[in-house]
Amino acid sequence: MKIALVGNPNSGKTTLFNSITGSNQYVGNWPGVTVEKKSGKLKTDHSVEIIDLPGIYSLSPYSSEEIITRDYIVEEKPDVVINIIDGTNFERNLYLTSQLSELGVPMVLAINFHDAMIKDRISIDEEKLSKILSYPMIKISALNGENIDKLMDIAISLKGTENKRIHTFNDDIENLIEEISKFIDKEEKLKRYYSIKLIEHDDKIRPKLNLSSEDYKNIEDLISKIEKKYDDDSAALIADSRYNQIEQLVKGSLVYSNNGKSTFSEKIDKFIMNRFLALPIFFIIMFLVYYVSISTVGTRATDFVNDGLFADGFFLFGRGREAYDDASEEFTRADEVVGTFEEYFEKNSLSEANKNNLKLDVNHRDDKGEIEEVKSYSYEDYEKMKEVSEPDPKDYGTFIEGIPIVLSRFLEKINVSEVLRDLVINGIVAGVGAVLGFLPQMFVLFLFLAFLEACGYMARISFIMDKIFRKFGLSGKSFIPMLIGTGCSVPGILASRTIENEKDKRMTIITTSFIPCGAKLPVIALISGAVFGESSWVAISSYILGVLAVVVSGLILKNTRRFKGKVAPYIMELPNYHLPKLTRVIKSAIDRSKAFVVKAATIIMLATILVWAGTSFGFENGSFGEVAMENSILAQFGKVIAFIFKPLGWGHWQGAVATITGLIAKENIVSTFGVVFGGFDEVAENGWQVWENVRNIFTPLAAYSFLIFNLLCIPCFAAVGAIRREMNDLRWTLFAVLYETTFAYLVAFSFYRLGLFFTMGRFDALTVIAIAVVLITALFIAFGGRERKVLKKVEA
Repeated sequence: MKIALVGNPNSGKTTLFNSITGSNQYVGNWPGVTVEKKSGKLKTDHSVEIIDLPGIYSLSPYSSEEIITRDYIVEEKPDVVINIIDGTNFERNLYLTSQLSELGVPMVLAINFHDAMIKDRISIDEEKLSKILSYPMIKISALNGENIDKLMDIAISLKGTENKRIHTFNDDIENLIEEISKFIDKEEKLKRYYSIKLIEHDDKIRPKLNLSSEDYKNIEDLISKIEKKYDDDSAALIADSRYNQIEQLVKGSLVYSNNGKSTFSEKIDKFIMNRFLALPIFFIIMFLVYYVSISTVGTRATDFVNDGLFADGFFLFGRGREAYDDASEEFTRADEVVGTFEEYFEKNSLSEANKNNLKLDVNHRDDKGEIEEVKSYSYEDYEKMKEVSEPDPKDYGTFIEGIPIVLSRFLEKINVSEVLRDLVINGIVAGVGAVLGFLPQMFVLFLFLAFLEACGYMARISFIMDKIFRKFGLSGKSFIPMLIGTGCSVPGILASRTIENEKDKRMTIITTSFIPCGAKLPVIALISGAVFGESSWVAISSYILGVLAVVVSGLILKNTRRFKGKVAPYIMELPNYHLPKLTRVIKSAIDRSKAFVVKAATIIMLATILVWAGTSFGFENGSFGEVAMENSILAQFGKVIAFIFKPLGWGHWQGAVATITGLIAKENIVSTFGVVFGGFDEVAENGWQVWENVRNIFTPLAAYSFLIFNLLCIPCFAAVGAIRREMNDLRWTLFAVLYETTFAYLVAFSFYRLGLFFTMGRFDALTVIAIAVVLITALFIAFGGRERKVLKKVEA
């Protein structure tokens, strides 16, 4: 049995779908188009298939969604249609209901948002309306699960029943429908539907009828007579008749008891949508979201994963941690003293008398490798420090060893070769662990975004941003894909399919990946921690950079011939505010995080193995085998292509290789750094050593240039696949990839070269080129879109 869900956008259709199918759902695409197709099995009966049709306002052929919905119902013939109606906008939703009744399929009306209707004091007499409309009707709350089981019982019971229509036109139109039906060779119950579509001048319906040109001429003559009689377009006559009858149908059955008072959503919107407060409120909300995700709750969880799970280990419930940290600090300081003295003894031969009089200054470093104290110690202190033993964490509480330690011990126990052990610990665990360490931050971020989307705030932000985006050649509809893209560029790019205007859609696809996605978050944290002392401005500036890249690209592209033209108007229904169900918010965050984990367990692990092999093996003295990293295959490859990035300030093999592996998946940059700058054996012993190695190669300017390029260039192969899918054109896909890569290179190049000029006074030919790039871009934005006047020579 097949049951189709049909309703207006934001009617709660997808919430109902998720509720009745649970995890038993499949997501694909409708054939020939890039509109998402969702189907699933009913949780309580797997023999019942549920199809979530695209949200539409009518069955008029204005969008691919509307065509898909009506073609599915007419051609696939589901057994039952559940028409989900927004109870807070009941009358308007009935327009679609009246059209659905003409498709010849049994139908049940589900009046959703019953909880919101009670709050807004809207009452519907569903028993009375059900009799008038001749369809079963039930109030539900898809969010809270109210009456969902009853709804499904009604829907299942309707299989095989006769369909009824709820709308009758005036005598003239009814006679016209009957006359046109005589020309149509279709099953009886659909003749009325096809006749009405012809009266509405629906050209998309004609290929399905196989009528002769003479038939169409006769039909047009019949329609013209009605249009002349009423002095109006026949499609308008049909629409007016529907609205008038809907108005009559709901009289006495629909009551608004709020006495003209503002609804809860309207009261909130007075502040949220205020022309002066809207943007400041948005920026404050997003600042809090990223602050909590990245700097507080998310960071603590990430620190636990990085410093505990993927390091030495952790104390159960934190008990014993403080005492162990004190003992560890004492040992570390003692070890620094012993190391300093023994290094001095190696270089200098001293008698016992001279040793006793010796005093040395010792550098004590913090966890990041920075010198926090310089203290003088005597030989007597050195002797005492030698007695300080390394603390065993198990002596201080219940200590759970980290994954690298447990795996290393296990591999030693089963006598695994040194090469394989190195692959597992310094390759797979080091690379994948470096990426998964950022999962907690991303999960917290996804939680907040899921909440903001579910409560109705994000839809309003797209309207707020519409006015701003229009100035740069984009519409407010572009904002939603970009916002979704902060989690992952792939669904962000796929979300652009809701944009009807082809130019707007292409521009959105090209610019969406400029906004840092979840995969780029670890890269931002990497550069911030290694070079800039974990400064919060690095993360903030990365998102500002993404927004500026979107703005500048919009201004550039809209001045080109392919993108020139007015931005399509943005019309969207604002859903009512509501408190989303916690389980659904958590499920959404888990689903997004799961995709990240799956990628880490597959693509990133494979890339990490390749990076490890590439940095461990190579040719030396005419033979192939294990070599020093700087002589490895990967290092040699990196050295060959490094010249490309030299103008950007990081013409070394490590940066070049990390960038190339980042094209597979941006998280690979972090895992590559984890391998080429240390690996877990060194990280576990000296947490600051990897950062120190990075700082030795990257200057602050070069590091930020590296960050710019990797944030703005094509995100990953999966995103390129999504671009190809949505563009549906290989040439446009290649253009998008080339544009993003070129744009990223020029921005990073200009930043680095102008940075050298302003910070060090360095001026050379490359500085001139950087200035030229900036000036040409500015001039093109300012004057490139102006119409050129063509002067024609007029002969006398």
